[in-house]
Amino acid sequence: MPSILEITMGSMGLADPLDEEKDSVVPGLVHRYPDRVLMVLTDICSMLCRHCTRKREWHRGGWVRSASEFEAMLDYISAHREVRDVIISGGDPLTLSTERLEEIISQIRAIEHVEIIRLGTRFPVVLPQRIDRELCDMLSKYGPIWLNTHFNTVREITPEAAMAADRLLRAGVPVNNQCVLLRGINDTLEAQKALCHGLLKIKVRPYYLFQCDEAQGTEHLRTPVEVGIKIIEGLRGYTSGLAVPTFVVDLVQGGGKVPLQANYVLSHTEDELLLKNYEGNIYRYRNPGKMSPGLVSVTATEVEGDRHEAGVIV
Repeated sequence: MPSILEITMGSMGLADPLDEEKDSVVPGLVHRYPDRVLMVLTDICSMLCRHCTRKREWHRGGWVRSASEFEAMLDYISAHREVRDVIISGGDPLTLSTERLEEIISQIRAIEHVEIIRLGTRFPVVLPQRIDRELCDMLSKYGPIWLNTHFNTVREITPEAAMAADRLLRAGVPVNNQCVLLRGINDTLEAQKALCHGLLKIKVRPYYLFQCDEAQGTEHLRTPVEVGIKIIEGLRGYTSGLAVPTFVVDLVQGGGKVPLQANYVLSHTEDELLLKNYEGNIYRYRNPGKMSPGLVSVTATEVEGDRHEAGVIV
């Protein structure tokens, strides 16, 4: 829900905290990482998340990229063969009709060097009825398509959301979750463990736990970075690795995502590492040395007369 703190603390934070405008190669297409691009098709969304990193777009009202703008995006992707991954986002792209989405996805899929298409959407969480048979049948034709959604608390995992995730998986669309760490909402180990366990029960992989971005009006929702590190430390080893997301800070000025975790390496030399495990116990771990140029690897089949004499010889 909106809070007066969004205004009273509004001087803190940035309108474009991730500096997406700087990396926009054509309107709506962000090319920050070498092999992938982010396609922002609309600012219309099923939710107005108070922690939204694109709150700056709300002042412009609802809009959808024009056909000419989309063509410019396609032209750029076609001309840059290093792009193998296209992320379709917004707003929320699932606010578009299934027919329009198919037009967009089919044209992206027609680009030979694009290997993966991803959809970023909150619809499985907040309007799971949108994930219907028509949509899933359409998506199944253009795989591999991955879908990233956004559950923030276990209370959002409803029977309807579970059915939406199941329909997507049966259509061959894997589902990942990107959670945002929010003060007073999900900033405890217990809350995050319940969320991650709940996600696995509905076959959704906990993918990222995001430090809340420095968007204007979000300071009251942001936690110290140490909170996220402690949560990951409390999950690691105490539950399945499948239930442990990667905690990341998305840097200002377009610096990209940086993963953070507790420090398990106490010391590191050429010969040995001193490591701390999840229980706090300390172990020595021998660090294998580099092979000298005079050493040659020999397989068992190359050692005539003895199939068991595989190894390294001078």
